[in-house]
Amino acid sequence: MTHDDWADQDTGPIRRIPPQPPRAPGRNPGGRGKPATEGRTGGPGTGETRAGRRPASRRPPVLEAGHGHGHGHGPAAPASRRVRVLLIWLLVPIAAASVVAALWLYPWGTAKPTSAYQQGVPVQGTITTAASGPCLAPGQVLLGQPTGDEKSCLTVEVTLTDGAASGSAIKLTVPIEPSTPRFTAGDKVVLAYNGANPRDATSYQLVDFQRGLPLAVLAALFAAAVVILGRWQGLAALGALVLSFVVLVLFVLPAILAGRSPLLVAIVGAAVIMFVVLYLTHGLSARTSAAVLGTMISLALIGALSAIFSVAASLIGLDESTTTLIASLGHGIDARGLLLAGIVIGALGVLDDVTVTQTSAVWELRRANPDLGWRQLYRAGLRIGRDHVGSAVNTLVMAYAGAALPVLLYSSISGVGLGAILSSSDLAGEIVRALAGGVGIVAAVPVTTVLAALIASREEVREGPGKRPASRRTPV
Repeated sequence: MTHDDWADQDTGPIRRIPPQPPRAPGRNPGGRGKPATEGRTGGPGTGETRAGRRPASRRPPVLEAGHGHGHGHGPAAPASRRVRVLLIWLLVPIAAASVVAALWLYPWGTAKPTSAYQQGVPVQGTITTAASGPCLAPGQVLLGQPTGDEKSCLTVEVTLTDGAASGSAIKLTVPIEPSTPRFTAGDKVVLAYNGANPRDATSYQLVDFQRGLPLAVLAALFAAAVVILGRWQGLAALGALVLSFVVLVLFVLPAILAGRSPLLVAIVGAAVIMFVVLYLTHGLSARTSAAVLGTMISLALIGALSAIFSVAASLIGLDESTTTLIASLGHGIDARGLLLAGIVIGALGVLDDVTVTQTSAVWELRRANPDLGWRQLYRAGLRIGRDHVGSAVNTLVMAYAGAALPVLLYSSISGVGLGAILSSSDLAGEIVRALAGGVGIVAAVPVTTVLAALIASREEVREGPGKRPASRRTPV
């Protein structure tokens, strides 16, 4: 393998200064005016002049770094500091505006709204016995044999494990219907206590199963998997996830329940989550800032498209869950804004994935070959993005389709045509969610890639702490 081949493998395809013209025969390449030694042999550094071998004393080629000429003053000063200053001027005002808007939208001094329907106080218990039979009122006795036409019920005995009557046992009758859970002996359940006599069975209603332990175990497995694979970065990702839920629970939900614009609250909340998650997980760097800019632009596009087409399609957002919410609140709420808020928050997670992947790809390309210009970085990064965008769009669409699966099943048996099914209020809302989010994800690839290429091409490439920029390396 020749010296040039070895250098190409080490540094990648790098432009070099053309070699100097061959010297006149009989001249010593290592000194002036002294004849060369004929027929001399040896390894590197012995001054051999055998055909096809370069003299040892010849200077190595000088790499070009940012200039088209061979002056010996080295590469131009990196523009990374100017880029960082520009990013600070762009992002700091947006971050500050997001924090100020969150403080302005938060319902300071406003009482937390309560449901117009009393749900009861949750009380835990364990079913000790369960038996099915005809539905009988307390104290009622069935005479004769059942005819088969009676409505079946499940009679259970529940031992309360918390609450005012902890340790006592009560008997409850639950109708057996397709829409009710199937309880058996040994099940740990949740009852709703209405506040009356705590030892009276009529004060309780059997509502659900206890799921705290399985969910806690699954959460622990998830956290362990993230930390084992991601190590410190995985731990930072878990911290960012917790902070995201904190923003949702402590800001987004109270602000919407207090009557603030759901879309405006969602935009501000998404901006706060974006800054917290990306910078906490990936660090304060120009690379992360490029991902933040790409996410912001794409999220704005998704919000604009969702608003335009929700109006064009006459979507009012009054699905079953929103109707239940309005009835529980006892006052109106911007249902269409709630629909748009869900679209913005739902698309944020997928956008983070796409933008971070694109910026990481561009920076790795720049690190592998520091001589690539921003156009070359953009083209190479876009090729990577095309492979990623298909799976990302499919992920978003399948997530919305999975959430709307009961609606899809109901619509498929309704007996109307496909067009009527797709244009129904529930499905049309999911279609707008999926397609607007898909357009935003597709747009995020070129937008983020060009931002990352412009920034990365002006960044100083270093291989490690204390080392010189990679574009200054000289093959040895």
